[in-house]
Amino acid sequence: MRVITGTARGRKLKEPVGIDIRPTTDMVKEAIFNIVQFDVEGRRVLDLFAGTGQLGIEALSRGADSAVFVDESRDAVKLIRENLKTCKFEGEVILGDSLAYLERCGKFDLIFIDPPYDSGLADKALHKIFKFDILSDGGIIACETMRELTLTEALPPYFKRREYLYGKVKLTVYGKEV
Repeated sequence: MRVITGTARGRKLKEPVGIDIRPTTDMVKEAIFNIVQFDVEGRRVLDLFAGTGQLGIEALSRGADSAVFVDESRDAVKLIRENLKTCKFEGEVILGDSLAYLERCGKFDLIFIDPPYDSGLADKALHKIFKFDILSDGGIIACETMRELTLTEALPPYFKRREYLYGKVKLTVYGKEV
């Protein structure tokens, strides 16, 4: 697992050992950043169910203004902090429930949602994002799930931009009207 491009290009990120984290593959991560490539620089990013922190770290490497990482696992939070230090980045790392965080977090321009696949948390996170309206106008949500999972319909002013399939992985991208 590595940072693909930007100021930390090529830096190896620490991977989990014996803890329940499923890192996004480099192929899917590259696809995500090809999709959002013009919407990263100068943005406020949320890496929800952050795991290793690699999505938020990739965004920082590509010029995101700030990133918040949320995970309920102490091991994951420790791993995120180590990976931020390796890349010489700063970010807000929160140990806590990702869904509860959405109720009080403020606005973000780019949100990554990558929960454990069989948890049902992707849909719950989307519902909270729509309900509490935490995405900035023109912002993007990138949600990684199992291919078979059908996600909630977007509620206006949110809309589903597109779904992408990568083997067993589905990437669903949402936007918010300006």
